[in-house]
Amino acid sequence: MSEASQEDRPTPQEFERVLSAASAAQASFEEEHLSLAKRVQRFLHLYPTTVPFVVLVLGVLLGVSVNPERFLTGSNLSTVLTQVTIIAILAIAQTLIILTAGIDLSVGVIMVISSVVMGRLAVIDGVPVAIAFPAGLLCGVACGYLNGTLVTRLQMPPFIVTLGTLSIIGALNTFYSQSETIREQDIEAQAPFLQLMGVPFEIAGARIILASFLLVVLAIVVWYMLNRTAYGRHVYATGDDPEAARLAGINTDRILLSVYVLAGLISAIAGWALIGRIGAISPTAGENANLDSITAVVIGGTSLFGGRGSIVGTLIGALIVGVFRSAVSLAGLDVLWQEFAIGVLIIVAVALDQWIRRVSK
Repeated sequence: MSEASQEDRPTPQEFERVLSAASAAQASFEEEHLSLAKRVQRFLHLYPTTVPFVVLVLGVLLGVSVNPERFLTGSNLSTVLTQVTIIAILAIAQTLIILTAGIDLSVGVIMVISSVVMGRLAVIDGVPVAIAFPAGLLCGVACGYLNGTLVTRLQMPPFIVTLGTLSIIGALNTFYSQSETIREQDIEAQAPFLQLMGVPFEIAGARIILASFLLVVLAIVVWYMLNRTAYGRHVYATGDDPEAARLAGINTDRILLSVYVLAGLISAIAGWALIGRIGAISPTAGENANLDSITAVVIGGTSLFGGRGSIVGTLIGALIVGVFRSAVSLAGLDVLWQEFAIGVLIIVAVALDQWIRRVSK
């Protein structure tokens, strides 16, 4: 009976024999040993504002070394901050565009024509400021909408579109302004609100205009929008990989259009700050503003290929431009060496961005 029961007992299957003979040791994975350069590369990819911050510190040390008595004075620091305020506001608008892998060569001329519209309506035509000021902002929005529409509807490269609108808006600005400068006294008499951003404040010996505070508020608002809202994530996604963003359900054309409109509005706000900065309204003001805004964004660590960058980095980039120009000036060197230094910084920043981008590949 017992022999029969033993014969009826099932024999182990083949796979059970294999499992029983398998090793019980836990699987282990060897850690990837990275060189110092690779570690630095990955760190900079995760924290892109590190390099601009280090460059800013080096610029400050350079200024202190060449002329410590003048560089660290409140008057010099306030001069640097005042000079970079307008460029930094425009650079915020430029950052939004570059984050979507585009570029806007017209932000400077949008700033100027918006200020001209505000000034001529309020001072020359006698329109109430309550109407003239929003009209200037609306002018910036319309210019941004034109850029965005051409980029999204006609699928044209942003560089070509904004290069064209740079000439178009510039010509309209010359025609509308009649190449006339509106004097500071006339603005102060009829529309003092337009000069509000030029009101100075004394803080720790430094003279800071109200436009600098406007810059801080604007930077906080845009930073929050980009880092704490779904819209901001969509902007980054559109710049990083438009096709993947589209497959994820993001309306990339709508995002691009809204970004150009927002950049136009911020450029118009920069036009208001420009009036306060110089007091008068000139149709030829801000001639180099386009390139200066791109310079601040690139040096600030925002990738020209889109999808990576920050408002904080842009502000640091604008300060770098101002600090290096101040240091070179205090060193007694010719103005051309200021441009030489900025050009070197641009090339180094783009080369570094290319090196950092290899991590994602």
